[in-house]
Amino acid sequence: MQSLIWHVGSIDPVAIDLGIVQVRWYALAYIAGLLSSLKLSIYLAKSQNLNFSEEFLDNFFTWAVLGVLLGGRLGYVMFYKPEFYLSNPMEILMVNKGGMSFHGAFIGVTLACYVYSKKHAMDMLRFSDLFVVTIPIGIFFGRMANFVNGELWGRVTDGTWGVVFPYGGDQPRHPSQLYEAFFEGIVLFVFLYILATRFNGFKVKGLNTGVFIMGYGLSRIFVEGFREPDAFIGMLVHSTTFGQWLSLPMVIIGASLIRHGVRKYG
Repeated sequence: MQSLIWHVGSIDPVAIDLGIVQVRWYALAYIAGLLSSLKLSIYLAKSQNLNFSEEFLDNFFTWAVLGVLLGGRLGYVMFYKPEFYLSNPMEILMVNKGGMSFHGAFIGVTLACYVYSKKHAMDMLRFSDLFVVTIPIGIFFGRMANFVNGELWGRVTDGTWGVVFPYGGDQPRHPSQLYEAFFEGIVLFVFLYILATRFNGFKVKGLNTGVFIMGYGLSRIFVEGFREPDAFIGMLVHSTTFGQWLSLPMVIIGASLIRHGVRKYG
């Protein structure tokens, strides 16, 4: 069988170079993901006759952006390199050097949703049941940007296909970013969309939210088996990774929300 090896060193992470200002694919991915999530949330609210106005969802957009950016950055600081950033606090602001955490962004958006819902006297779970359906779209764009940047690559593979990344040595590796884009993005979105629109997922409070949280956790735990662990952390007990341990509580919380919702509202 012929080997399929792809070298991605030629992909430029800068999408638009205006000299003084450079626009990177990663920034465009964030913008595309957030805007797509907002537009689809508005569409779902109208098509499913949910009690959320377009103005209400538009105003939440700013909160969501702050939740993603602040939560993602602070999550990386606290989860991955707390000692380094405590010793070099100004480095926290150096986002151009990389360092965002999905789990931190998830916590940030959850807090934003809680405060925003409380401010408008809305049921938080009813609200989150709407926008979690659209979150996988943002995850998809983000993981594709990771691939373009040649970061968060997979483990070395001796199979018949793989990807050689610019900073990952000359050995073919699993394109784990694409695996995550597929499972955490495409598969999870399709499942949630069908659940919400074809199987009345909005009628069981907390069901969509629980399925998203549990689905992401399971997908991340699975794909971490192909992803190269962070060099400064390495493998943990029983060949597990830090990402898997961060995702395990999501599986438990998601399963609990599903169980509670089905028992009370199903």
